[in-house]
Amino acid sequence: MKSCPRCEASIDDSARFCSQCGAPQNEEAAEELDQYVKRQAKQMAAESGKGSGTGGAGGGGSGDVTAADVFGVAAEELTEREQLWRRGSYVLGYATIVIALTQITNPGAWFLLLGGIAILPPTRRLLGLPVGGTFKREAMAGLYAVLVILGAVLFFVL
Repeated sequence: MKSCPRCEASIDDSARFCSQCGAPQNEEAAEELDQYVKRQAKQMAAESGKGSGTGGAGGGGSGDVTAADVFGVAAEELTEREQLWRRGSYVLGYATIVIALTQITNPGAWFLLLGGIAILPPTRRLLGLPVGGTFKREAMAGLYAVLVILGAVLFFVL
């Protein structure tokens, strides 16, 4: 008996796949697994392609929300300025969240936490889904500013 190089489980000498972790044990089995995965991916893509046209804009079901709705356009489609804005929003949002979490016992930290969440790009898109678009980034930056100022005032007053 030999052992699986991936999980070290004992397997039969003639086994093509490990019975514990499913890892292929030779090149032929690896190629077969690769072909199977490609077939399954094509089948899933074909099924999702058929399903995407049936939702419609007014369906309202949870199946109508796609990954593109949540995560927005691909980074390659954004201008350099938009990419800079997105990166800056992530940095500012996560930094604010970390600061708020380190001071969470202070009531002002809760406003900082909400501000940090509000400036994140996925929040802007998710909040805009019910109205059929995304909120303008300037509106979310304004909300961030109001929450952070309120949090900072409470932070230093209390």
